Amino acid sequence: MYIPEKRKNRQITLFDFNQSCGMELDPNNEWIRLAHAIPWSRMETKYAAMFPSKTGHPATPFRMALGVLIIQKRKKLSDRGVIKEIQENPYLQYFLGMEKFSHEAPIKPSVIVSFRKRLTAGYLMEVNEYILETSGVTKEHEPKNESKNAKAANTRSDDIENLGTEILDATCSPSNIRYPQDFSLLNEAREKLEDMIDYFHKNCHPWAKPRTYRRVARKEYLALAKSKKRTEKKIRVTIRKQLGYVRRDLEYLGDYMEAGYALPSKYTDYYLTIQKLYEQQKHMYENKTHSVEDRIVSISQPYLPPIVRGKAKSPVEFGVKYDVSIDEKGHARLEKLSFDAYNENTILVDAMNRYKERTGHYPKRVLVDQIYRTRSNRNFCKDHNITMSGPKLGRPSKDKKNTKEEYQDNTDRIEVERFFSAEKRCNGAGLIMTKLEETTLSSIAMSVLVTNLFAVDLTGIFLLYFSDNLSSEKAEHYIIIDDVV
Repeated sequence: MYIPEKRKNRQITLFDFNQSCGMELDPNNEWIRLAHAIPWSRMETKYAAMFPSKTGHPATPFRMALGVLIIQKRKKLSDRGVIKEIQENPYLQYFLGMEKFSHEAPIKPSVIVSFRKRLTAGYLMEVNEYILETSGVTKEHEPKNESKNAKAANTRSDDIENLGTEILDATCSPSNIRYPQDFSLLNEAREKLEDMIDYFHKNCHPWAKPRTYRRVARKEYLALAKSKKRTEKKIRVTIRKQLGYVRRDLEYLGDYMEAGYALPSKYTDYYLTIQKLYEQQKHMYENKTHSVEDRIVSISQPYLPPIVRGKAKSPVEFGVKYDVSIDEKGHARLEKLSFDAYNENTILVDAMNRYKERTGHYPKRVLVDQIYRTRSNRNFCKDHNITMSGPKLGRPSKDKKNTKEEYQDNTDRIEVERFFSAEKRCNGAGLIMTKLEETTLSSIAMSVLVTNLFAVDLTGIFLLYFSDNLSSEKAEHYIIIDDVV
Protein backbone atom coordinates (compact mmCIF):
# COMPACT_ATOMS: atom_id res chain seq x y z
CA MET A 1 0.00 0.00 0.00
CA TYR A 2 1.32 3.43 -0.90
CA ILE A 3 -0.01 6.58 0.76
CA PRO A 4 1.65 9.80 -0.47
CA GLU A 5 2.36 12.05 2.47
CA LYS A 6 1.77 15.72 1.75
CA ARG A 7 4.40 16.78 4.23
CA LYS A 8 6.95 14.66 2.38
CA ASN A 9 6.08 16.26 -0.94
CA ARG A 10 6.23 19.78 0.48
CA GLN A 11 9.74 21.19 0.66
CA ILE A 12 10.13 22.86 4.02
CA THR A 13 12.32 25.92 4.44
CA LEU A 14 15.71 25.94 6.07
CA PHE A 15 14.25 27.77 9.07
CA ASP A 16 11.58 25.10 9.57
CA PHE A 17 14.16 22.32 9.78
CA ASN A 18 14.52 21.73 13.48
CA GLN A 19 18.03 21.07 14.77
CA SER A 20 19.47 20.73 18.21
CA CYS A 21 21.36 23.73 19.60
CA GLY A 22 19.57 26.03 17.16
CA MET A 23 22.06 25.50 14.30
CA GLU A 24 21.13 26.64 10.81
CA LEU A 25 21.86 24.93 7.50
CA ASP A 26 23.93 26.53 4.78
CA PRO A 27 21.61 27.31 1.82
CA ASN A 28 24.54 26.98 -0.62
CA ASN A 29 25.15 23.36 0.27
CA GLU A 30 24.81 21.06 -2.76
CA TRP A 31 22.32 18.80 -0.98
CA ILE A 32 20.14 21.77 -0.05
CA ARG A 33 20.10 23.03 -3.63
CA LEU A 34 19.39 19.54 -4.94
CA ALA A 35 16.53 19.09 -2.49
CA HIS A 36 14.78 22.18 -3.90
CA ALA A 37 15.64 21.42 -7.52
CA ILE A 38 14.31 17.88 -7.89
CA PRO A 39 10.52 17.83 -8.48
CA TRP A 40 9.78 14.96 -6.13
CA SER A 41 5.99 15.15 -6.25
CA ARG A 42 5.93 15.26 -10.05
CA MET A 43 7.85 11.99 -10.29
CA GLU A 44 5.90 10.22 -7.55
CA THR A 45 2.80 9.38 -9.63
CA LYS A 46 4.28 6.40 -11.44
CA TYR A 47 6.00 5.22 -8.27
CA ALA A 48 2.67 5.13 -6.45
CA ALA A 49 1.22 2.94 -9.23
CA MET A 50 3.66 0.20 -8.15
CA PHE A 51 1.53 -0.33 -5.04
CA PRO A 52 -1.97 -1.28 -6.27
CA SER A 53 -2.99 -2.85 -2.98
CA LYS A 54 -4.89 -0.67 -0.53
CA THR A 55 -4.08 -2.85 2.45
CA GLY A 56 -0.95 -3.56 4.39
CA HIS A 57 1.79 -1.41 5.87
CA PRO A 58 2.32 1.94 4.08
CA ALA A 59 5.27 1.97 1.74
CA THR A 60 8.30 4.18 2.08
CA PRO A 61 7.80 7.57 0.33
CA PHE A 62 9.31 7.98 -3.11
CA ARG A 63 11.57 10.78 -1.95
CA MET A 64 13.10 8.59 0.71
CA ALA A 65 13.57 5.64 -1.70
CA LEU A 66 15.19 7.62 -4.52
CA GLY A 67 17.04 9.98 -2.20
CA VAL A 68 18.79 7.19 -0.30
CA LEU A 69 20.00 5.63 -3.57
CA ILE A 70 21.27 9.01 -4.79
CA ILE A 71 23.22 9.54 -1.57
CA GLN A 72 24.59 6.01 -1.68
CA LYS A 73 25.88 6.43 -5.24
CA ARG A 74 27.30 9.88 -4.67
CA LYS A 75 29.21 8.87 -1.56
CA LYS A 76 29.95 5.28 -2.68
CA LEU A 77 28.71 3.70 0.53
CA SER A 78 27.34 0.29 1.46
CA ASP A 79 23.75 -0.20 2.57
CA ARG A 80 24.73 0.03 6.22
CA GLY A 81 27.19 2.81 5.56
CA VAL A 82 24.66 5.10 3.87
CA ILE A 83 22.21 4.74 6.77
CA LYS A 84 24.95 5.62 9.24
CA GLU A 85 25.93 8.63 7.12
CA ILE A 86 22.32 9.85 7.04
CA GLN A 87 22.06 9.54 10.82
CA GLU A 88 25.07 11.84 11.26
CA ASN A 89 24.42 14.43 8.54
CA PRO A 90 21.57 16.99 8.84
CA TYR A 91 22.01 18.07 5.21
CA LEU A 92 21.23 14.56 4.01
CA GLN A 93 18.19 14.36 6.28
CA TYR A 94 16.93 17.63 4.86
CA PHE A 95 17.50 16.27 1.36
CA LEU A 96 15.35 13.23 2.20
CA GLY A 97 12.46 15.45 3.32
CA MET A 98 12.77 14.90 7.05
CA GLU A 99 11.33 17.76 9.11
CA LYS A 100 13.86 17.68 11.91
CA PHE A 101 17.24 16.22 12.72
CA SER A 102 17.11 12.77 14.24
CA HIS A 103 19.74 10.33 15.46
CA GLU A 104 17.44 7.43 14.63
CA ALA A 105 17.84 5.52 11.37
CA PRO A 106 15.06 6.54 8.94
CA ILE A 107 14.94 3.04 7.39
CA LYS A 108 16.60 -0.33 7.83
CA PRO A 109 19.55 -1.19 5.56
CA SER A 110 17.75 -4.27 4.24
CA VAL A 111 15.02 -2.06 2.75
CA ILE A 112 17.51 -0.51 0.30
CA VAL A 113 17.62 -3.78 -1.65
CA SER A 114 13.89 -3.50 -2.32
CA PHE A 115 14.44 0.09 -3.45
CA ARG A 116 16.92 -1.09 -6.08
CA LYS A 117 14.54 -3.82 -7.24
CA ARG A 118 11.58 -1.44 -7.46
CA LEU A 119 13.41 1.45 -9.14
CA THR A 120 14.42 -0.39 -12.29
CA ALA A 121 16.85 0.85 -14.92
CA GLY A 122 13.99 1.80 -17.24
CA TYR A 123 12.20 3.78 -14.53
CA LEU A 124 15.40 5.59 -13.52
CA MET A 125 15.99 6.60 -17.13
CA GLU A 126 12.49 8.07 -17.22
CA VAL A 127 13.39 10.13 -14.16
CA ASN A 128 16.66 11.06 -15.85
CA GLU A 129 14.85 12.20 -18.99
CA TYR A 130 12.39 14.28 -16.99
CA ILE A 131 15.20 16.09 -15.19
CA LEU A 132 17.14 16.68 -18.41
CA GLU A 133 14.17 18.07 -20.32
CA THR A 134 13.58 20.66 -17.59
CA SER A 135 17.19 21.87 -17.64
CA GLY A 136 16.57 24.29 -20.53
CA VAL A 137 17.39 24.50 -24.23
CA THR A 138 20.63 25.82 -25.67
CA LYS A 139 20.81 28.49 -28.35
CA GLU A 140 21.97 25.85 -30.77
CA HIS A 141 18.46 24.38 -30.77
CA GLU A 142 16.60 27.63 -31.13
CA PRO A 143 15.05 28.20 -34.59
CA LYS A 144 16.89 30.61 -36.85
CA ASN A 145 15.14 33.57 -38.42
CA GLU A 146 11.68 32.42 -37.44
CA SER A 147 9.30 33.15 -34.63
CA LYS A 148 7.79 30.68 -32.24
CA ASN A 149 4.51 30.83 -34.14
CA ALA A 150 6.28 30.02 -37.36
CA LYS A 151 7.96 27.10 -35.71
CA ALA A 152 4.61 25.73 -34.63
CA ALA A 153 3.30 25.84 -38.22
CA ASN A 154 3.12 22.68 -40.29
CA THR A 155 6.59 21.99 -41.61
CA ARG A 156 7.82 18.97 -43.49
CA SER A 157 10.36 16.92 -41.61
CA ASP A 158 12.67 17.00 -44.63
CA ASP A 159 12.86 20.81 -44.41
CA ILE A 160 13.96 20.87 -40.75
CA GLU A 161 17.60 21.83 -40.33
CA ASN A 162 19.88 19.52 -38.38
CA LEU A 163 21.09 21.08 -35.15
CA GLY A 164 23.21 20.03 -32.23
CA THR A 165 25.86 17.41 -31.54
CA GLU A 166 25.59 13.82 -30.33
CA ILE A 167 28.50 11.83 -28.89
CA LEU A 168 28.31 8.04 -28.66
CA ASP A 169 30.60 5.63 -26.87
CA ALA A 170 30.47 2.39 -24.93
CA THR A 171 32.07 1.25 -21.70
CA CYS A 172 31.87 -1.56 -19.17
CA SER A 173 31.22 -1.38 -15.43
CA PRO A 174 32.94 -4.33 -13.76
CA SER A 175 31.24 -6.27 -11.01
CA ASN A 176 32.87 -7.10 -7.70
CA ILE A 177 33.86 -10.72 -8.32
CA ARG A 178 37.07 -12.66 -7.84
CA TYR A 179 39.14 -13.06 -10.99
CA PRO A 180 37.90 -16.36 -12.43
CA GLN A 181 40.34 -19.24 -12.69
CA ASP A 182 39.25 -22.70 -13.74
CA PHE A 183 40.66 -24.56 -10.74
CA SER A 184 39.32 -21.98 -8.24
CA LEU A 185 35.83 -22.11 -9.80
CA LEU A 186 35.83 -25.90 -9.56
CA ASN A 187 36.98 -25.74 -5.95
CA GLU A 188 34.17 -23.32 -5.09
CA ALA A 189 31.67 -25.59 -6.87
CA ARG A 190 32.96 -28.59 -4.91
CA GLU A 191 32.55 -26.77 -1.59
CA LYS A 192 28.95 -25.78 -2.37
CA LEU A 193 28.10 -29.34 -3.44
CA GLU A 194 29.52 -30.61 -0.16
CA ASP A 195 27.25 -28.20 1.71
CA MET A 196 24.27 -29.67 -0.16
CA ILE A 197 25.33 -33.20 0.75
CA ASP A 198 25.67 -32.11 4.39
CA TYR A 199 22.13 -30.72 4.22
CA PHE A 200 20.67 -34.03 2.99
CA HIS A 201 22.61 -36.02 5.59
CA LYS A 202 21.53 -33.74 8.46
CA ASN A 203 17.87 -33.35 7.54
CA CYS A 204 17.07 -36.56 5.64
CA HIS A 205 19.83 -39.11 6.45
CA PRO A 206 18.27 -41.97 4.43
CA TRP A 207 21.66 -43.73 4.33
CA ALA A 208 25.22 -43.33 5.49
CA LYS A 209 26.94 -40.09 4.59
CA PRO A 210 28.87 -40.51 1.31
CA ARG A 211 32.61 -39.95 1.25
CA THR A 212 33.51 -36.64 -0.39
CA TYR A 213 37.29 -36.55 0.29
CA ARG A 214 36.98 -32.85 1.09
CA ARG A 215 40.22 -32.65 3.07
CA VAL A 216 42.23 -34.23 0.29
CA ALA A 217 40.50 -32.09 -2.34
CA ARG A 218 41.16 -28.87 -0.43
CA LYS A 219 44.80 -29.83 0.17
CA GLU A 220 45.31 -30.40 -3.58
CA TYR A 221 43.65 -27.07 -4.39
CA LEU A 222 45.77 -25.11 -1.88
CA ALA A 223 48.94 -26.75 -3.18
CA LEU A 224 48.34 -25.03 -6.52
CA ALA A 225 46.72 -21.83 -5.20
CA LYS A 226 49.70 -21.09 -2.91
CA SER A 227 52.27 -22.13 -5.46
CA LYS A 228 54.45 -19.28 -6.72
CA LYS A 229 55.13 -21.07 -9.99
CA ARG A 230 52.07 -22.57 -11.68
CA THR A 231 53.07 -24.65 -14.66
CA GLU A 232 50.52 -25.71 -17.26
CA LYS A 233 51.03 -29.34 -16.23
CA LYS A 234 50.26 -28.62 -12.56
CA ILE A 235 47.15 -26.65 -13.50
CA ARG A 236 45.81 -29.43 -15.72
CA VAL A 237 46.44 -32.05 -13.04
CA THR A 238 44.58 -29.97 -10.44
CA ILE A 239 41.66 -29.29 -12.79
CA ARG A 240 41.39 -33.01 -13.62
CA LYS A 241 41.25 -33.93 -9.92
CA GLN A 242 38.72 -31.19 -9.09
CA LEU A 243 36.55 -32.30 -12.01
CA GLY A 244 36.53 -35.79 -10.52
CA TYR A 245 35.45 -34.52 -7.10
CA VAL A 246 32.68 -32.37 -8.61
CA ARG A 247 31.44 -35.26 -10.76
CA ARG A 248 31.30 -37.58 -7.73
CA ASP A 249 29.38 -35.01 -5.63
CA LEU A 250 26.90 -34.41 -8.46
CA GLU A 251 26.25 -38.15 -8.65
CA TYR A 252 25.63 -38.29 -4.90
CA LEU A 253 23.12 -35.44 -5.14
CA GLY A 254 21.47 -37.16 -8.09
CA ASP A 255 20.95 -40.25 -5.92
CA TYR A 256 19.29 -38.18 -3.20
CA MET A 257 16.92 -36.51 -5.65
CA GLU A 258 16.08 -39.79 -7.39
CA ALA A 259 15.08 -41.12 -3.99
CA GLY A 260 12.51 -38.31 -3.71
CA TYR A 261 14.43 -35.73 -1.69
CA ALA A 262 14.39 -32.12 -2.92
CA LEU A 263 16.91 -29.36 -2.53
CA PRO A 264 15.78 -26.22 -0.72
CA SER A 265 15.32 -23.09 -2.79
CA LYS A 266 18.59 -21.51 -1.60
CA TYR A 267 20.55 -24.37 -3.21
CA THR A 268 18.55 -24.85 -6.42
CA ASP A 269 20.15 -22.07 -8.48
CA TYR A 270 23.63 -23.07 -7.30
CA TYR A 271 23.00 -26.69 -8.27
CA LEU A 272 21.88 -25.81 -11.80
CA THR A 273 24.77 -23.39 -12.24
CA ILE A 274 27.33 -25.94 -11.07
CA GLN A 275 25.95 -28.54 -13.47
CA LYS A 276 26.49 -26.16 -16.38
CA LEU A 277 29.89 -25.13 -15.01
CA TYR A 278 31.00 -28.77 -14.83
CA GLU A 279 30.01 -29.41 -18.45
CA GLN A 280 31.88 -26.29 -19.59
CA GLN A 281 35.03 -27.08 -17.63
CA LYS A 282 35.00 -30.70 -18.80
CA HIS A 283 34.66 -29.58 -22.42
CA MET A 284 37.54 -27.10 -22.10
CA TYR A 285 39.76 -29.66 -20.35
CA GLU A 286 39.19 -32.38 -22.93
CA ASN A 287 39.63 -30.02 -25.88
CA LYS A 288 42.52 -28.06 -24.35
CA THR A 289 40.83 -24.71 -24.84
CA HIS A 290 40.00 -21.76 -22.62
CA SER A 291 36.88 -20.49 -24.34
CA VAL A 292 33.33 -21.74 -24.47
CA GLU A 293 29.97 -20.18 -25.29
CA ASP A 294 28.23 -18.44 -22.36
CA ARG A 295 31.12 -19.22 -20.07
CA ILE A 296 30.36 -19.03 -16.36
CA VAL A 297 32.89 -16.88 -14.49
CA SER A 298 31.04 -16.60 -11.17
CA ILE A 299 28.87 -19.20 -9.45
CA SER A 300 26.95 -16.61 -7.44
CA GLN A 301 26.52 -14.37 -10.52
CA PRO A 302 26.33 -16.71 -13.52
CA TYR A 303 24.80 -13.99 -15.73
CA LEU A 304 28.12 -12.09 -15.81
CA PRO A 305 29.97 -12.83 -19.06
CA PRO A 306 33.62 -12.15 -19.90
CA ILE A 307 33.71 -9.06 -22.13
CA VAL A 308 36.85 -8.62 -24.21
CA ARG A 309 37.39 -4.87 -24.50
CA GLY A 310 41.06 -4.87 -25.49
CA LYS A 311 42.01 -2.21 -22.95
CA ALA A 312 45.61 -2.00 -21.81
CA LYS A 313 44.65 -2.01 -18.13
CA SER A 314 42.09 -4.81 -18.31
CA PRO A 315 41.82 -6.68 -21.63
CA VAL A 316 38.90 -8.74 -20.25
CA GLU A 317 36.20 -7.28 -18.01
CA PHE A 318 33.41 -9.01 -16.11
CA GLY A 319 30.37 -6.82 -15.85
CA VAL A 320 27.76 -4.92 -17.82
CA LYS A 321 28.40 -3.24 -21.15
CA TYR A 322 26.41 -0.15 -22.03
CA ASP A 323 26.27 2.68 -24.55
CA VAL A 324 25.95 6.31 -23.51
CA SER A 325 25.05 9.32 -25.63
CA ILE A 326 26.13 12.85 -24.71
CA ASP A 327 24.43 15.87 -26.22
CA GLU A 328 25.97 19.32 -26.73
CA LYS A 329 24.91 20.33 -23.20
CA GLY A 330 26.84 17.47 -21.63
CA HIS A 331 23.70 15.52 -20.65
CA ALA A 332 24.04 11.76 -20.74
CA ARG A 333 21.49 9.10 -21.65
CA LEU A 334 21.72 5.34 -21.67
CA GLU A 335 21.19 3.97 -25.18
CA LYS A 336 21.70 0.27 -24.47
CA LEU A 337 22.41 -1.80 -21.38
CA SER A 338 23.30 -5.46 -21.72
CA PHE A 339 25.28 -8.31 -20.20
CA ASP A 340 26.18 -9.48 -23.71
CA ALA A 341 29.26 -8.27 -25.54
CA TYR A 342 27.25 -6.67 -28.35
CA ASN A 343 28.72 -4.62 -31.20
CA GLU A 344 28.39 -0.90 -30.55
CA ASN A 345 27.82 0.02 -34.20
CA THR A 346 24.28 -1.40 -34.04
CA ILE A 347 23.26 1.39 -31.65
CA LEU A 348 23.93 4.43 -33.81
CA VAL A 349 20.77 4.42 -35.95
CA ASP A 350 18.46 3.96 -32.95
CA ALA A 351 20.31 6.68 -31.04
CA MET A 352 19.89 9.12 -33.92
CA ASN A 353 16.17 8.37 -34.19
CA ARG A 354 15.68 8.88 -30.46
CA TYR A 355 17.54 12.18 -30.73
CA LYS A 356 15.04 13.28 -33.37
CA GLU A 357 12.09 12.20 -31.19
CA ARG A 358 13.36 14.41 -28.37
CA THR A 359 14.32 17.50 -30.35
CA GLY A 360 12.31 17.30 -33.59
CA HIS A 361 15.42 17.07 -35.77
CA TYR A 362 18.56 15.03 -36.30
CA PRO A 363 21.90 16.21 -34.93
CA LYS A 364 24.17 18.21 -37.16
CA ARG A 365 27.11 15.97 -36.34
CA VAL A 366 27.76 12.75 -34.46
CA LEU A 367 31.11 12.07 -32.80
CA VAL A 368 32.06 8.41 -32.60
CA ASP A 369 35.15 6.22 -32.68
CA GLN A 370 36.16 3.83 -35.41
CA ILE A 371 33.90 0.91 -34.44
CA TYR A 372 30.76 2.96 -35.21
CA ARG A 373 31.99 4.02 -38.66
CA THR A 374 30.57 1.12 -40.65
CA ARG A 375 29.39 1.50 -44.20
CA SER A 376 25.71 1.19 -43.23
CA ASN A 377 26.04 3.83 -40.49
CA ARG A 378 27.88 6.16 -42.88
CA ASN A 379 25.11 5.77 -45.45
CA PHE A 380 22.45 6.51 -42.82
CA CYS A 381 24.23 9.68 -41.74
CA LYS A 382 24.70 10.75 -45.36
CA ASP A 383 21.01 10.23 -46.16
CA HIS A 384 19.98 12.38 -43.16
CA ASN A 385 22.65 15.10 -43.56
CA ILE A 386 24.50 14.09 -40.41
CA THR A 387 28.22 14.71 -40.35
CA MET A 388 30.09 11.72 -38.90
CA SER A 389 33.47 12.30 -37.34
CA GLY A 390 36.55 10.48 -38.54
CA PRO A 391 38.26 9.89 -41.87
CA LYS A 392 36.51 8.63 -44.97
CA LEU A 393 36.58 4.98 -46.03
CA GLY A 394 39.43 3.81 -48.20
CA ARG A 395 43.17 4.25 -48.19
CA PRO A 396 44.22 7.55 -46.61
CA SER A 397 46.19 10.07 -48.64
CA LYS A 398 49.91 10.31 -47.90
CA ASP A 399 50.00 14.11 -47.80
CA LYS A 400 46.66 14.54 -46.03
CA LYS A 401 46.83 16.68 -42.90
CA ASN A 402 44.38 16.90 -40.05
CA THR A 403 41.88 19.65 -40.66
CA LYS A 404 40.54 22.09 -38.09
CA GLU A 405 37.18 20.25 -38.09
CA GLU A 406 38.84 16.91 -37.32
CA TYR A 407 40.79 18.47 -34.48
CA GLN A 408 37.61 20.01 -33.06
CA ASP A 409 35.75 16.69 -33.32
CA ASN A 410 38.49 14.87 -31.42
CA THR A 411 38.48 17.60 -28.79
CA ASP A 412 34.70 17.54 -28.32
CA ARG A 413 34.60 13.75 -28.14
CA ILE A 414 36.61 13.91 -24.94
CA GLU A 415 33.36 14.92 -23.22
CA VAL A 416 32.11 11.32 -23.16
CA GLU A 417 35.39 10.14 -21.66
CA ARG A 418 35.08 12.86 -19.04
CA PHE A 419 31.60 11.60 -18.24
CA PHE A 420 32.80 8.00 -17.89
CA SER A 421 35.59 9.15 -15.61
CA ALA A 422 33.24 11.09 -13.33
CA GLU A 423 30.70 8.27 -13.34
CA LYS A 424 33.24 5.64 -12.32
CA ARG A 425 35.43 7.68 -9.96
CA CYS A 426 32.74 9.70 -8.18
CA ASN A 427 29.40 7.96 -8.63
CA GLY A 428 29.93 4.25 -8.09
CA ALA A 429 30.11 2.87 -11.63
CA GLY A 430 33.76 1.88 -11.27
CA LEU A 431 32.85 -1.26 -9.32
CA ILE A 432 29.30 -2.61 -9.07
CA MET A 433 28.70 -4.16 -5.64
CA THR A 434 25.17 -5.47 -6.17
CA LYS A 435 24.66 -9.21 -6.60
CA LEU A 436 21.30 -9.59 -8.36
CA GLU A 437 20.86 -9.22 -12.11
CA GLU A 438 18.13 -6.59 -11.97
CA THR A 439 19.81 -4.58 -9.22
CA THR A 440 23.07 -4.56 -11.16
CA LEU A 441 21.31 -2.89 -14.09
CA SER A 442 19.54 -0.39 -11.86
CA SER A 443 22.83 0.41 -10.12
CA ILE A 444 24.41 1.48 -13.42
CA ALA A 445 21.34 3.52 -14.38
CA MET A 446 21.51 5.23 -10.99
CA SER A 447 25.16 6.12 -11.60
CA VAL A 448 24.20 7.82 -14.88
CA LEU A 449 21.36 9.68 -13.17
CA VAL A 450 23.52 10.89 -10.28
CA THR A 451 26.29 12.02 -12.62
CA ASN A 452 23.77 14.11 -14.53
CA LEU A 453 22.27 15.54 -11.32
CA PHE A 454 25.59 16.95 -10.19
CA ALA A 455 26.57 18.14 -13.67
CA VAL A 456 23.47 19.84 -15.16
CA ASP A 457 22.30 23.34 -14.41
CA LEU A 458 19.56 22.88 -11.84
CA THR A 459 18.28 26.45 -12.02
CA GLY A 460 15.58 25.61 -14.54
CA ILE A 461 14.42 22.67 -12.47
CA PHE A 462 14.31 24.86 -9.35
CA LEU A 463 12.00 27.36 -11.06
CA LEU A 464 9.73 24.66 -12.46
CA TYR A 465 9.39 23.11 -9.03
CA PHE A 466 7.51 26.13 -7.79
CA SER A 467 5.62 26.79 -11.04
CA ASP A 468 1.89 26.15 -11.14
CA ASN A 469 1.78 25.93 -14.91
CA LEU A 470 4.12 23.00 -15.34
CA SER A 471 2.96 20.72 -18.13
CA SER A 472 2.24 17.13 -17.21
CA GLU A 473 3.65 15.92 -20.51
CA LYS A 474 7.19 14.66 -20.52
CA ALA A 475 9.48 13.25 -23.13
CA GLU A 476 10.30 9.60 -23.04
CA HIS A 477 13.67 8.07 -23.79
CA TYR A 478 13.49 4.40 -24.53
CA ILE A 479 16.52 2.42 -23.45
CA ILE A 480 17.38 -1.01 -24.81
CA ILE A 481 17.89 -3.39 -21.90
CA ASP A 482 18.89 -6.95 -22.73
CA ASP A 483 18.94 -10.14 -20.69
CA VAL A 484 16.82 -9.04 -17.78
CA VAL A 485 15.23 -11.89 -15.87
